[in-house]
Amino acid sequence: MRFEGTADYVATGDLKMAVNAAIVLERPLLVKGEPGTGKTILASEIATSIGVPLIEWHIKSTTKAQQGLYEYDAVARLRDSQLGDARVHDIRNYIRRGKLWEAFAHDGRPVLLIDEIDKADIEFPNDLLQELDRMEFFVYETGETVKAARRPIVIITSNNEKELPDAFLRRCFFHYIRFPDAETMQSIVDVHFPGIKQRLVSEALNIFFELRDVPGLKKKPSTSELLDWLKLLLNEDISPETLRERDPRKVIPPLHGALLKNEQDVMLFERLAFMARREGR
Repeated sequence: MRFEGTADYVATGDLKMAVNAAIVLERPLLVKGEPGTGKTILASEIATSIGVPLIEWHIKSTTKAQQGLYEYDAVARLRDSQLGDARVHDIRNYIRRGKLWEAFAHDGRPVLLIDEIDKADIEFPNDLLQELDRMEFFVYETGETVKAARRPIVIITSNNEKELPDAFLRRCFFHYIRFPDAETMQSIVDVHFPGIKQRLVSEALNIFFELRDVPGLKKKPSTSELLDWLKLLLNEDISPETLRERDPRKVIPPLHGALLKNEQDVMLFERLAFMARREGR
């Protein structure tokens, strides 16, 4: 099993090396990076590349570690017992498998995505330590032990909203996805927009990276936002010449709502435009 990237996903050499190292070591791959750098979709592309199923567990602030193992629906069993349903005699009818159980029970070696682990409670990673380390857990209601025949390929993503415990980090192989440079971003654009006019891409990338370099920007535009912007530019048939205009009174680029996502950043550019107009008098 080796990850070599896919036709739809531009993976740098160090990212491919990190994925393959995690596969060989049979340790979870913890992936961090700016939002929009392709952390979540990485798991899907790995599954596609090596031809295995993908099991996705998207974490929310209310998610508990136990939900990844299984949940016992005692309420449903009580209701069925009141209705005289014969199902109540087998407690297994009320055990709902979680995503980890699905991955452990799989015959092959699927990819298990634990997405945005830092959204959950601070104790969430610690609660999964033993299960991810031993690849097994005990079901108290049935008295059985669920154990993975083969370790799934575990991809864990984090946006750094919370610090993860050291004990959890020790069990992972870590990789930080750096924000793409201009050359890598060009390759990403080519994958998503084959045949796009390169003059338009060149001007758009110049503006995009200039925006990201503006001091005081609250939220820098990401790769996914650049792709949305390019799609709009193509749809509105915006020319490279329009983008190339450097009128200081028009600091904000056309269709900037795809790139700037809060009023603070829009106001920042409006102030820059105002200052540029005063200086131009």
